[in-house]
Amino acid sequence: MRTVVVGGLITLLFLILLSRLFWVQVVKADFWLDEAKKIWTAQDTIPAERGTISDRNGTLLAMNIPAYSVVVDPKMLDKVGLAEEAAQGLAKVLGKPEAEVLQQATYRNDKGELVQYRMLRPQGYQIDKAKADEVLALRKALAESYKKRTGKTLREGSVGIVLEESSKRYYPNNFLAAHVLGYMNKEGQPVTGLEAGFNDLLKGQDGKIVYEKDGNRVQVASGRAEVQPAVNGGKLKLTLDAEIQNFLQDAIQKVYDEYKPESVTAIAADPNTMEILGMGSLPSYDPNDYSKYKVGNFYNHAVSSLYEPGSTFKIVTLASAVQEGVFNPNATYKSGSIKVPGNTVRDIRRGGWGEISYLEGLKRSSNVAFVKLGYEMLGKEKLVDYIENFGFGKRTGVELGNESRGVLNIIYPSDVARATFGQGPVAVTPIQQVTAVAAVANGGKLMKPHIVKSVEDPKTGKVTETKPEVVRQVISAETSRKVGEYLEQVVSDKEIGSGKNAAIAGYRIAGKTGTAQKVVGKGYSSDKYVVSFIGYAPVENPRIVVYVLVDSPNNPMVGGGTVAAPVFKEIVGNSLRYMGVKPSVETTASSGQAALTVPDLKGLGAAEAQAELKKRGLESKLVGKGAKVLQQMPPAGAVLAEKQRVYLLTEKESELALPSLAGLSLRDALQLCSSAGKRCVTEGEGYVVAQSDARLNGEPVVKLTLKPPGEAAAESADGSAADAAADGEKKPKEGSSDTETAGSGPDRSPGG
Repeated sequence: MRTVVVGGLITLLFLILLSRLFWVQVVKADFWLDEAKKIWTAQDTIPAERGTISDRNGTLLAMNIPAYSVVVDPKMLDKVGLAEEAAQGLAKVLGKPEAEVLQQATYRNDKGELVQYRMLRPQGYQIDKAKADEVLALRKALAESYKKRTGKTLREGSVGIVLEESSKRYYPNNFLAAHVLGYMNKEGQPVTGLEAGFNDLLKGQDGKIVYEKDGNRVQVASGRAEVQPAVNGGKLKLTLDAEIQNFLQDAIQKVYDEYKPESVTAIAADPNTMEILGMGSLPSYDPNDYSKYKVGNFYNHAVSSLYEPGSTFKIVTLASAVQEGVFNPNATYKSGSIKVPGNTVRDIRRGGWGEISYLEGLKRSSNVAFVKLGYEMLGKEKLVDYIENFGFGKRTGVELGNESRGVLNIIYPSDVARATFGQGPVAVTPIQQVTAVAAVANGGKLMKPHIVKSVEDPKTGKVTETKPEVVRQVISAETSRKVGEYLEQVVSDKEIGSGKNAAIAGYRIAGKTGTAQKVVGKGYSSDKYVVSFIGYAPVENPRIVVYVLVDSPNNPMVGGGTVAAPVFKEIVGNSLRYMGVKPSVETTASSGQAALTVPDLKGLGAAEAQAELKKRGLESKLVGKGAKVLQQMPPAGAVLAEKQRVYLLTEKESELALPSLAGLSLRDALQLCSSAGKRCVTEGEGYVVAQSDARLNGEPVVKLTLKPPGEAAAESADGSAADAAADGEKKPKEGSSDTETAGSGPDRSPGG
């Protein structure tokens, strides 16, 4: 019986086992096969390359470069006895406290066991190639130290220091257009600007590879593998021109250093398309090293900040009055002050200038003239309609985040009166100002501003261009022409024109100054002003409109004509020459600002061409070893600033070797690269201090390193200082132009 019972139990157990095996291997076979695959299947991510951002000419503004992260292996460092020595070396290379590095190099888990992976954040996270080379050199030195101590050879990779390779976002021009671009933080997340606004396009889509592995995580040769390729990010091409952006930032930096304002903002645009050619604000930041800047440095005042515009807003009132036929330049009025219900509006000269014409009132920036035009002649309804039609009170739609819509709160008669000269119930953004004045310049069409020129789809490679977009016709082409001629006299009249400091020899300039008291609490400050200038050129065929705004310069007695107009002059003067716009007005030698035109030198002997340029007061430099001039830069007929250099190329482009570019400005260096058939990428700003051959996306390029003049170790002896002089124009002395203030502010006349 015992045998039968034991045998029966064993048989029963075998039946249970067989039934279980049948259940697992037959009934539930698919389920358990899937579970097994999870164990022997591995998946790796194929990271997508973030799309680049470039200017309108293809100059890279945001790109990706190799990056390396430093990882220590405490277990290995302890094994080879190099923990303290490695910590000392890494602290020196990374600029990290030695105690913190040693803590990571000897880190133990909760069980008291040495771990094998500790990343040295933040100083050791995503370092550049140069710093990574220093780490490799340290690793080699540690291996040699180990050999001297023990007599044993240790592979560098076994020292206990590892470099993990990845990529990071890099902004080769540092501060250039920082507020437009935004930045990527250390975690690879976009913050502000186009990086954030177009993140879905730029980031692409990561791919993956799924494969079968053995116990050592090595791919099984006969196993299946599935690959889903990564889709790299799309590319953004901006309307910005890096050269004009440089002109703009150099100019606002000078006024920022001189007058120590709270901020400076400037925008340059093509009035015919409203493509933004340059946009910048100070204070600013370097997106490559964003963590060391204050919060205020990241604010893009061009689209986010609101200001009472002051007298630059008179352009809107003037255009409206001309369109309605109520502006007679020769009619007269009594200047000085005017009463409106609830307020008395005064001119900058409290006693006024007596009985003067409306055209003289425009040139002197008389508040009374514009109250009479806007409040008395146009009336509230028409004035408000024109202000709204010019785009104020609503967002422009430019492709940048955090754009403000502005404020229009015109209710009472005193509101209407103050709005005519840009104070009180009107607050606008700089981008709204530029858009409105561009409409005055281009024949009366309000255009939607754009900063993105084209977008390349990451999947199809299709490029979508941004087309100019007309919002509405605000004034007629004839009104636009008349207003341009009136505004031209604000600049060209050297006696009473409030914008005379914006005049550029050889060009017809239209513009208007502005000086607005700042609101402090419930009233206006007596010593803080927002000073500005806005204008366009040439009047007969506008190519560029520029707005400059300086918030609270340290001298309360200066206005838009003294502070902002010279900045406008420098930006526009350099930009017109760069764009090849020839002067249309003859200049006299007495002006001291003669516009210099490059003669046609092709075919001349090298010495003869240089002599001709010297006779005209132009510097030159030969490029190549030929005897005759085959090509010249800039071309014949181009307009140059005084002392700007002309390059004479004496060899064919295919045979031309790129000479040393040390000491050259960015503009000249890029011109030479283009003529030599070379693609150049830049790092930094200012003047070239070094150049080297490199590769970008597999293509050969020349890398140019630039530094500001004060930091450049040495400039070329053959004239880089002349390049620096050509980049700017001398500022007028303080107090040399008229300024204006709103309402009952302090009398700062005569002469502003």
